Amino acid sequence: MQTQQRNLVVMITHGIDHELSSAGLTIALGGITAGLRVSLFLTSSGVDIVRRGAASTTHVQPLEPLAAMLADFLRRGGTIWACTPCVKSRGYTSENLLDGVVVAGASGMHELIKDGAATLSF
Repeated sequence: MQTQQRNLVVMITHGIDHELSSAGLTIALGGITAGLRVSLFLTSSGVDIVRRGAASTTHVQPLEPLAAMLADFLRRGGTIWACTPCVKSRGYTSENLLDGVVVAGASGMHELIKDGAATLSF
């Protein structure tokens, strides 16, 4: 009998100036490695990590550079949602963000939680 893949939602509220954004990405990548379907929900200054070029300024040793972790996360099938009001309040548009990032409200995250997704916040 085939089992359904479990979901993990990782909320990141810190941007490129804080080590918790890198810690959150490390945990999210570990979730993919463990076989979970992982979604990131970026809110507050967390949306800054997906602004084109911004993550290249962050490297928390001994972790991988933030930009490399984001690229790996997307390449491995992770989903990234950037909070609509948080994106708009910074004057960003979809064109300012990395390819593959979806500007969205929290409803997608809430649906996963209602279906039993585990959640972590950074």
